[in-house]
Amino acid sequence: MKDLFSVAGKVALVTGGSRGIGLMIARGLVENGVKTYISSRSPEACDAAAAELAQHGTCIALPADLSQMEEVGRLSNELALREDKLHILVNNAGAAWGAPIGEVPEIGWDKVMDLNAKALFFLSQALLPLLEAAGTRADPGRIVNIGSVDGLAIPKLDTFSYPASKAAVHHLTHVMAHALGRRNITVNAIAPGPFESKMMDYTLTNYRDDIERTLPSGRLGSPEDIAGTVIYLSSRAGAYVTGVVLPVDGGSLVASEMWRP
Repeated sequence: MKDLFSVAGKVALVTGGSRGIGLMIARGLVENGVKTYISSRSPEACDAAAAELAQHGTCIALPADLSQMEEVGRLSNELALREDKLHILVNNAGAAWGAPIGEVPEIGWDKVMDLNAKALFFLSQALLPLLEAAGTRADPGRIVNIGSVDGLAIPKLDTFSYPASKAAVHHLTHVMAHALGRRNITVNAIAPGPFESKMMDYTLTNYRDDIERTLPSGRLGSPEDIAGTVIYLSSRAGAYVTGVVLPVDGGSLVASEMWRP
């Protein structure tokens, strides 16, 4: 039981790992002994984040723009050249687009859906051989998809494609878990609430006090909150959990009073 939550010695890939929630997750994995690859669209940001995290363990940058299908293939091929097993895949790369309902452009809709849902599926598909090679009945390969509480409830701001994409992520998690269970791979999703991130900059700049006041927890999420959840799902402690969408939201979904813009 003493090693129940250990992930030491595993290999992970965290997409969108150079900032925000992805960086929080990558840091938690690196500091707990996981050889961690991070990917992001910007090579400079990816290299800088990897260099910072490498001071605490093993972290390697593999930049890729996952909104492009050829980049999905390139990333999976580059990882396969370096590793014969992948224990943990964290599908975190994502985008949002805000506009009133009458002003949402097709390009904004497609950008969000392609990165948040399409790329997630096809990267997972491409990495199945490495995940299967890592998995056993007792300690399966792990896919952790990062969804959102906005995919579980009506968001407060006009971001129509974003909640649609995250609801797709949540249901895709169920479907993938069913398909991959017999292949020794678990698939779960985390639905974060408010955390400090670039995607949340506008919301927190304008509504931080209202959000913190109405959250049952009384605070925003911390790096330990999101990294700890990924570590749980990726460790022996979480080996029997699959097909679950786990809100990590400080109670926002059950708050009796909700903040309003």
